[in-house]
Amino acid sequence: MRSVTLVAAAVAACATTASLPSPAPAPVTFAPSAAAMDAHVKYLADDLLEGRAPATRGGRLAVKYVAAQFEAMGLEPGAADGSYFQPVALVGMTPHPSLVWGRGGAPHALKYLDDFVAWAERPEDHIVADGVVVFVGYGIQAAEWRWDDYKDTDVRGKVLLMLVNDPGLQDSAIFNGRALTYYGRWTYKLEEAARHGAVGALLVHTNESATYGWDVVRGSWSVEQFKLDRPAAHSLAFAGWVTHDAAQAALAQAGLGLDSLTRAAARRDFRPISTGLHVALDVTSAVRHVQSENVVARLPGSDPDLSREVVVFTAHWDHKGIGPVVNGDSIYNGAEDNASGVAAMLGAAGALVQSQARPRRTVLFVATTAEESGLLGSEAYVHDPLVSLERTAAVLNLDVVNVRGATRDIDALGIDRSTLGPVFEQAARAESLSVVHQPDVRGSFYRSDHFPFARAGVPALSIEPGVDFVGRPAGWGKDQAERYNRERYHQPGDEYRPTFRYDGMAQEVRVALRVALAVANAPTLPRWLPHSEFQRPQAGGP
Repeated sequence: MRSVTLVAAAVAACATTASLPSPAPAPVTFAPSAAAMDAHVKYLADDLLEGRAPATRGGRLAVKYVAAQFEAMGLEPGAADGSYFQPVALVGMTPHPSLVWGRGGAPHALKYLDDFVAWAERPEDHIVADGVVVFVGYGIQAAEWRWDDYKDTDVRGKVLLMLVNDPGLQDSAIFNGRALTYYGRWTYKLEEAARHGAVGALLVHTNESATYGWDVVRGSWSVEQFKLDRPAAHSLAFAGWVTHDAAQAALAQAGLGLDSLTRAAARRDFRPISTGLHVALDVTSAVRHVQSENVVARLPGSDPDLSREVVVFTAHWDHKGIGPVVNGDSIYNGAEDNASGVAAMLGAAGALVQSQARPRRTVLFVATTAEESGLLGSEAYVHDPLVSLERTAAVLNLDVVNVRGATRDIDALGIDRSTLGPVFEQAARAESLSVVHQPDVRGSFYRSDHFPFARAGVPALSIEPGVDFVGRPAGWGKDQAERYNRERYHQPGDEYRPTFRYDGMAQEVRVALRVALAVANAPTLPRWLPHSEFQRPQAGGP
């Protein structure tokens, strides 16, 4: 069993029990190179790489580049075949959909990209599907919240219309209030609809509920969509998004109001509503079965026994590739998302090697593929881990890392979920940073590569930038983050900028390394806290 208490270890010293004071950090110096991290971002976000989509020329260039950097540092190959490349089999589908819906004999065609996006959920080149539209509220079944939007209603063969986010958006007394739970994620909703036998699902978009604008939806779901190339127990025929206005107009034709339906969906007594609408969808897809790669390197642990256990760094190398033209640009470069995270991971690897610190446990660096398609690279790793998950001590994720300058604070998703939280706080103090934990309104904990590990039982953190920037007025950091989310996230505007600054990235790297070494040197493994939804018995040790 994982130890009941993770001891907050000093950076390079063995930890004591949690009831005793932690020793002062050992004088290990980490010096990530700002020039090197800038060069990594500049190259990975260059137009030459065409947005780094998996199984494209640009994606392959990114994979080769990351592997070459690992090799140059002297890190060992981490894949099972003795290379730096862990194969990930994918099926890619580029959708060309049409959708009509309406009541009776008055169908209305929606305009692709302006009113809706849709894609095939099965690896078939042509899918024709139709059905009655049933509104299922938030599409959630959650026994722990005493919530069931389905109420044993038979929705087999139906097309489900549902809200994104969860009922806490409307009522702060239920779920986690405005902090999104996993039940609010679109991925969960499609999984649940498939389990209930629906033929398709349509998500109603609003900026507030999705936490991003329609431009993000257009850019993200009109390009090639990837899935793991393996059989699925349950699958929809198709899925899609519709705008609030398109959904409202169709429901009004059926004598229903979207606003009143939304209010009803926030109550536990909500029951599915057959709208009287009928939808017909046709999706022609260019289908290709391809192989992509996670790039994996390892720094072997120094302890003969504990070296069989690992601390894992993750950062995804992929982005959206080439998509709809915005302001004359169709390359979705992904400079901040996530060339910055790969640069930070390479910076961490280089700084760890240069420090000559030799942790007792092995440190594994995994640059994942197809994160933007649903965390597929990390999901594939968890399904076929290079080191068993029982011997995986923790996962530290780097995604959209600070390129705006030094801060006085820092944060991490997951610090309130496991015994990694006190370790992170101690590491931050060692860097003279305060931990200011922001509410996870966007549900970011469920949206990056640490999450498949967490769901499989491995304690995880995803490092987050601070918001109190040195030399900037109060509120500047929050304003810049909101502006990025509004104007550049999953857009061609997420490009390399000469104004990027790397002292904040270096702070994140140093804190992450301190956490990694504390975990790698501790005599016991981290554990989830009792209130965490990921708590489960798990074997540990070599």
